[in-house]
Amino acid sequence: MVRTRLLFALFVATLGLQRLIELRLSQRNEQMMRQRGGREHAPETYCWIVTLHSAWFAAMLLEVFAGRRRFHPRLAAPAFGVFAAGQALRLIAIRTLGWRWSTRVMTVPGQPPVRRGIYRYIRHPNYLGVELEILAAPLLHSAYLTSVTFGVANLLLLRDRIRREEQALRKDDR
Repeated sequence: MVRTRLLFALFVATLGLQRLIELRLSQRNEQMMRQRGGREHAPETYCWIVTLHSAWFAAMLLEVFAGRRRFHPRLAAPAFGVFAAGQALRLIAIRTLGWRWSTRVMTVPGQPPVRRGIYRYIRHPNYLGVELEILAAPLLHSAYLTSVTFGVANLLLLRDRIRREEQALRKDDR
C-alpha cells in the first residue's frame, strides 16, 4: 500500500514537472504573440485557473496519503486510459497551435482562429484534455473526492473562460 502511494506521488511530481515545462513554453509563445501585436484577454480568469490547478495537485496527494486511499487496479486501469486520452488531446492541441498556444487567453489581431488538425473536430481540445486529466488522475489511486470536486470546479471555470475566449477570438478575427 505504501509503495503504490509513493508511486502515485512520483506520478503527480512528474505531472507537475510537465506543467512547469509547459508554462515555460507558454511564456515563450506569449512573448512571440506580443511581438506580433498580441494581447491578453480576461487575465482575471488566469489566476483562478492557476489556483485551482495548484490546489488540485495538493488535494490529490492529501487525499491519497491522509485519506489512506487504497489502490484499486479495476479503477486505475480505466482512469489511466482517460488520463492518456486527456494527455493526447492536450499535446495535439499544443502542437497544432504552435506559437499561438498559451495558458493565458491571448489573441493576435488579424489572425483567424485555428481550424486545422484537431480543431476541425473539437473546438477546445486542450480544455477537454485538461478536464479529462483532472477527473482521471486522482482516480489512479482512488482519490474520488478530488476527482469530483476539482472536475466540477474546473468545468465552471472553463465555462466562463471559454465564453471570454470566444469573445476575444471574434473581436480579433478581423
